[in-house]
Order: sequence, then C-alpha cells, then structure tokens
Amino acid sequence: MIQNTLYTSDDPDCVSLVLGNANGAKLTVTNYGASIVSLEIPNKKGELINVIAGLDNVADYEEVSYHPSAKFLGASIGRYAGRIREGGIEIGDEQYVLYHENKVHLHGGLKGFDKKFWKLESTRDNTITFSYESKHLEEGYPGNLKVKVMYQLSNDNELIITYHATTDRDTFVNLTNHAYFNLDGSGSILDHSLQLSCSDYLEVDALQLPTGKLISVMGTPYDFLEPKSLQSLENYGLIDDTFVFSSTNKEVDSQVPKISLVSDKSGLKMEVRTNQPAVVIYTPESFPDWNFKNQSIYGSFPAICFECQNYPDAPNHHHFPSALVKANDKYENRTIFKFLAI
Repeated sequence: MIQNTLYTSDDPDCVSLVLGNANGAKLTVTNYGASIVSLEIPNKKGELINVIAGLDNVADYEEVSYHPSAKFLGASIGRYAGRIREGGIEIGDEQYVLYHENKVHLHGGLKGFDKKFWKLESTRDNTITFSYESKHLEEGYPGNLKVKVMYQLSNDNELIITYHATTDRDTFVNLTNHAYFNLDGSGSILDHSLQLSCSDYLEVDALQLPTGKLISVMGTPYDFLEPKSLQSLENYGLIDDTFVFSSTNKEVDSQVPKISLVSDKSGLKMEVRTNQPAVVIYTPESFPDWNFKNQSIYGSFPAICFECQNYPDAPNHHHFPSALVKANDKYENRTIFKFLAI
C-alpha cells in the first residue's frame, strides 16, 4: 500500500510518501535527501512504535540539514559515507581534491546526497525508488554517477534498503542510510541491549580518521559479541566508530544477523543483515530541540545509528576493502532491518 501525503513546502519538487504492509506497519519517506521520516512497527500489544527518529513536518528537513548540529536524520549519505583525509583521492595518475573542513571530508562534502532533492522513480510492489545523478566533479569526485535507492517494507516487517550506482568513470563510492533507531519511540536507548558480530573496530586519530589499524574489541567497552546493555554509554560516553563484521558472508538473507538490538520496554527486537563489510555506529549524547514526529521527547543518548557501509577513508588505505567502482561496473549496498515482537 502506497499513498501520497501532503505537507507545506515552497518547493514543488518535494515528495512525501507512506508505505504500509499487511501488519499495519508504516514507512514514511521524503525525496529530500532520500530520507526516512518514520517507521512505525506494531509490538505484541498491537501498538505502533515509531522506531526511527524524524521530524513532524517533512518541510523542515531542508532547514535542519543545514543546522550547525545537523544530524543527517534518516538521510541517504554519499558519494562517500564517513570521513576521508583532506588530501582527497587518487585514481590512477589523477589526484582529485575533495571539499573538506578542518582537514576532513565528511559524508560527501559541503552539499552531499543528504541535501539533494532526489527524483521519485517508481512506487510499486511495496517499494519506493528514488534516483539522483551526481555530475562529474561534484564535490570533487570524478565521473557522472547515477544512484538509486529502493525502500521496501515487507509483510515480515522488514525494512529493506538497497542502493545501486553506476558510473562512466572510475570513482569511489560508499553509500549508506543515516537512520536513528530507538525501539521505544522516545526517551533513551540506555535500556536497550546490543549484540554485534564484530571482533574488531578501526583505530582513529584525533580527527576521527582511521589510522589503518584494526583493534580487537576484547577487553574494551566495544565488546558486544554477547548481548550487552547500552547503559554502559553513561560510563564511557558516545560511540562514533567503525566496527568490522567478523563474517565475510555477504548474503543478506542469512539466518544469522550481524546486529541485534532489543528493547524489553516496547517488546521489539531489530535484526540487521547486510552485504557490507562494516558498520559505523553513532550514539549522540542528545538531540537538538527539534519538533520530532508524534511530539516525541528524547532524553540523553536518544538513538543509535547503524550505517552499514565500507570503511571510512578506504581510498587512502590500500589494505582496506576497495571502494573503487570502475566505469560501467555496478555498486550495490543492500541492508535488511527486520523487526520482531518479543
């Protein structure tokens, strides 16, 4: 079930859509940044819980995206998610200087994919598809890159996000979604428990750029190999790090999830499967004073991001998995977020 929803905007290119399934779950997306606005999932009591933090008025997304404390709420990130060192990228004998601030290129640059109006391609088969064409040398990247994102809401309460891209020149690509999850729909994630199939994480320097070294999670606050309460955030502070999946299995339909998040309060569990080699996890200490959907009020450590992707700064570390997409080759990032009532 797909239906248009209307909202106030001065831009005629704005689109907002609601996708539903047989269980009453609802996904709302907008073409500004190809962003997820909300995802309402029923628990065992039949209560709809909005598990993704988003704004009450979709027209506010453009303003908020330029806020000094912009959080990339539910947005599609590109051309390159995460950080790249200020020197830029090198492909063959060519050096390309990327936009950077404070010696860091972040999330695609000054005006990344999260700040673009994407084209609505189609609405069919419980799937919404947006597309965007990034021109040659946009933000410094070579190649005309054609990108599509498909949002699908299955009758098994799965949110399936698939990014596809093709380019007419060799270029670096690393796409992801920046959704903020809170399985209670408000408050804090401190009462959630988290499990990760990640034995290592990336060491970073003072600029949060990878040094190239992997560090074992054993004996660190980042050991989530067994389920562990996120209450530990109060003691150790926020997480803003890249975790490397122990399994190289790229089959997203595998029965073994790479990430599990549970809230006993709402009675919801989220399992994540992906074909990507890593996940950037981000847990902000607070949200700005924005008008959130359903007038939700968030506390300290309000939500958690699972940005399934390649390693940050991979173009400058040859032993990292390659993020190079050659001309006429195809890029795919496919991630499934499955929700269970427990």
